[in-house]
Amino acid sequence: MINNALDIDTWRAHLQREGRVQVEQYLQPPAADRLHHCLRNEVPWTLALRDGAGARTIDHAEYAAMDEATYARLLAETSAGADAQFRFAYDSYMMVTAYQQQRDPGLLLHSVLEFLNSPEYIAFVRALTGDARIRRVNAQATRYRPGQFLRYHTDEESSEGRLYAYVLNLTREWHADWGGLLQFIAADGRVTDTFLPRWNTLSLFAVPAGHAVSLVAPWARQDRLSITGWLLG
Repeated sequence: MINNALDIDTWRAHLQREGRVQVEQYLQPPAADRLHHCLRNEVPWTLALRDGAGARTIDHAEYAAMDEATYARLLAETSAGADAQFRFAYDSYMMVTAYQQQRDPGLLLHSVLEFLNSPEYIAFVRALTGDARIRRVNAQATRYRPGQFLRYHTDEESSEGRLYAYVLNLTREWHADWGGLLQFIAADGRVTDTFLPRWNTLSLFAVPAGHAVSLVAPWARQDRLSITGWLLG
């Protein structure tokens, strides 16, 4: 599944020097193609959002039946207070929860989660990061559509043991002016780096780190597809 030609030493050095890295051509091409197809056509998406009432998830059946006016109102209500509060709206499939509950049998993402927590992959990400503390991998599939976003946060969570955050980008083509950019933000509000969600790349960074996913523009021609989560100690 992982590209055998990756120059692990180079990527590890970059991560350790900068605290973040975007690894190119991360998966073998057939694996990337198959995962892209799964995310586009097979995942029963839910809507994850945080509005004035707090964080919640709208389940697949309700989300799939939602009319455009209701959806637009939800987005408007979520973004209304985002200038002063942590808010988000994006499509999600919580891979760990679904796997534990044995939902959606046969969905490829269950096998992906098993692979991400296999001894071979744990050994690989330890080598990639140079960090022997990594013991397991959390994962969810995400889809950002026009109008969706994730405001500034740091991913810091002491109880879960988050060491690194990752985003496996699986959108074939993306333009910077479509939004959906992973932006790293300093304490003074400056954007210090930006990762475009380029096809078959792994964005990886040490936690905590201030960052956001910028609003996806209404003219974006594709959905921003990824598998994302944390490498945990």
